[in-house]
Amino acid sequence: MSDPQGPIGPNEAIKVTNIETFVLKNSWVFVKISTDAGITGWGEMLKDDAKACAAGALEVAGYLVGQDPRPVVHHWQAIHRGAFYRGGPIKTAISSGIDMALWDITGKCYGVPVYKLLGGPTRDRVRVYGEVSEKTGVNAMKVGPKSSRKAFKYIESPLFVDEVVERFKALRDHHGPGVDIGVDFHGAVQPPAALQLVKALEPYHPWFYEEIVQALNVDVMAEIARKTHIPLATGERIFTKWGFKEILEKRAATILQPDICYAGGITELRIIAGQAEAYFSPLAPHNPQGPCSLAASLQIAGCIPNFLAQERGDNEYMELLAEPLPAVENGHRPLPTGPGLGITIDEDKLMDLVGDPHPYGPQFDPDDGSVVDW
Repeated sequence: MSDPQGPIGPNEAIKVTNIETFVLKNSWVFVKISTDAGITGWGEMLKDDAKACAAGALEVAGYLVGQDPRPVVHHWQAIHRGAFYRGGPIKTAISSGIDMALWDITGKCYGVPVYKLLGGPTRDRVRVYGEVSEKTGVNAMKVGPKSSRKAFKYIESPLFVDEVVERFKALRDHHGPGVDIGVDFHGAVQPPAALQLVKALEPYHPWFYEEIVQALNVDVMAEIARKTHIPLATGERIFTKWGFKEILEKRAATILQPDICYAGGITELRIIAGQAEAYFSPLAPHNPQGPCSLAASLQIAGCIPNFLAQERGDNEYMELLAEPLPAVENGHRPLPTGPGLGITIDEDKLMDLVGDPHPYGPQFDPDDGSVVDW
């Protein structure tokens, strides 16, 4: 379950010997990179196209096997720029998972967490959001614009808007001002309806509005941003520094939410954070995935100055880890102190969950049968 060999010297030779991938029944997809020093590294990739990512990562073996794993940024550039077609969620997810695993190996080689290799720590503990309760110790959360149905009409009725507001107000009254509550529109709300909801919810102090509309048209998002004082957040469907450039330049969002499993891995999130810092914007990394996703995101939190909060930072992932992560206290999780990503994957537990991923399907408007965003 753990690497049999401890840290190695900076001048000692080490080579990549193998790349393996594992697709889980819940669609999480993992990559494992092995070395001749007995040190292994783990990463995660995009879950929506799990089988494509798993197959694509294996193709990188032709380049990476036989190489020293420690020049991680060099390998990121080689994998990204070595192909004629660059970017896209699947190709960048492949780079992300491999990048994570290489940083995991490098940290283990030197016996330190990744954030220490990247100039950290910049903080001792990481604000997290997820399930708010005394049990979890979490004091921040995120909800959708809740009603009897999802918001998918181009223009919603006053009845629908009032119901969304009533439910959010009840949530705010229940938790009080000491709990931050974000509203995730999931890119599934049309711009006119989004603006209706944005203005109606303002009096109840949302923490932020996430994916207020699809990020495909940045100008539309920027227009809505100018019409509300509540911060807009986006980034879970955007990848690499080039994808976030226009959002920052047009001030379409204040909070960036890159996903470490397909925005470019640890290497690229650190660069995106630097871009964002120049615009006084923080990062709140997206995370619907597993333990490598969270552990790698915590490494980013530990090495950048402009960090806001970590999504699903309250997850323990006991079904996959040999040892639990440090516990959340007062809304914060301590930075991992172990080498690399700071976690150990229990491969026996992992193999019990390997299987065909669950399918994703379209959703439809029950009134007329038209396709809607899910």
